[in-house]
Amino acid sequence: MAASIKLCLLAVSCAMLSATACHGLQVGYYRKTCPRAEALVRAEVKKAVRANPGVGAGLIRMLFHDCFVEGCDASVLLDPTQANPQPEKLGAPNNPSLRGYEVIDAAKAAVEKACPGTVSCADIVAFAGRDASYLLSHAKVSFHMPAGRLDGRKSLASETLTFLPGPSSNLSSLVSAFAAKGLSVEDVVVLSGAHSIGRSHCSSFVQARLSSPSDIATSLATLLRKQCPAKPTTGNDQTVSQDVVSPHALDNQFYKNVLARKVLFTSDAALLSAPNTARMVRANARFAGSWEKKFAKAMVKMAAIGVKTGRDGEIRRSCRLVN
Repeated sequence: MAASIKLCLLAVSCAMLSATACHGLQVGYYRKTCPRAEALVRAEVKKAVRANPGVGAGLIRMLFHDCFVEGCDASVLLDPTQANPQPEKLGAPNNPSLRGYEVIDAAKAAVEKACPGTVSCADIVAFAGRDASYLLSHAKVSFHMPAGRLDGRKSLASETLTFLPGPSSNLSSLVSAFAAKGLSVEDVVVLSGAHSIGRSHCSSFVQARLSSPSDIATSLATLLRKQCPAKPTTGNDQTVSQDVVSPHALDNQFYKNVLARKVLFTSDAALLSAPNTARMVRANARFAGSWEKKFAKAMVKMAAIGVKTGRDGEIRRSCRLVN
């Protein structure tokens, strides 16, 4: 146990957490059983992000969506089957917007070839989220990701709406959703910074931010009205950049956008609705390099939610199907 805690605390972001917060996860977990595991995952993520930075944003979002529903157990990867026709990936928050499944498949194939039956899909999702953060931040978000998660067997689309806060959430709803997973108010603000990258479907914000009274900046509203249909439908629902200033960089520009009221989602604008979160937004916008360190710590903390161990999980042969 002492060795486990020691390894856990080697993680840059885990060092400031309590020992129990790592839930038995270890940095370098595959050092002996599959030494190249993390490098193999990193290679696939690097290849994908170079081809399309948006996929990297999807991989960071995938870790969040996986961990908030059933814990960090790769349940978001499971395909529909006759026994379970409605898994998480078909839930409204994930379908059709969640991206990066093919990267996880490629990484799993690589580690299975090197070390069959050894590396869980849940750990691959966590490694991929870390590596995408590193690449999209130009190495400014750098941290060790503890591992040792097992893959879950339960995946229900209905739970995605229960546990994942939506783009129209107010601050109270956000704080409650994060608190239910053991995350703090600061974690809400810090992890929201991931909205500095990626794209969003117009349907996620048009009604709340453009068709109804809102505090969105006039210049952004004008631009979005040119890019989005007034009433998005399944067949007519374009995507737009979440950050028009630095759309392919994971950086603190998001917080500058919040202050300038140039954000897409009600949930992002809501960060200014309370003095304590508004103060955090201003600090993250002002101090270069500070937010990146906080983000690294919050990612490790989030990636330890509801970890499966022992009989609660398995190591899938295919990330899309239970064994």
